[in-house]
Amino acid sequence: MTAVLDASAALALLRREPGNEVVADLLDGAVISAVNWSEIVQKGLARGWPPTAVEALRSAGVRVVPFTAEHAVRAAELWSATRTAGLSLADRACLAVTATTPDGEAVTADRAWAELDVDIPVQLIR
Repeated sequence: MTAVLDASAALALLRREPGNEVVADLLDGAVISAVNWSEIVQKGLARGWPPTAVEALRSAGVRVVPFTAEHAVRAAELWSATRTAGLSLADRACLAVTATTPDGEAVTADRAWAELDVDIPVQLIR
């Protein structure tokens, strides 16, 4: 299984929130979309963290992957199936990357994802 991290999962780790241990165990070999990476950096900056604070994720083996045109189309296609759950573009970016990652599983702290009917594997960390 290749863990595809949602920003909420990565932030839970960085903030030492519940579920951070689950994320820590998945870091080596995990991927995260450039869209989610941007969200993590932005939320870190809002907390006063320097952009380098999130680099620990990459040092632990997380690979930032490009958000391609294929991902963009897939994220757009997911809108109708996820809009009632309130998923953002970044959330759908994570799901789109997961859908195109062999043996991928989205990892999130967002409980609303458990109710999705999108045929994409999702692991909740809490």
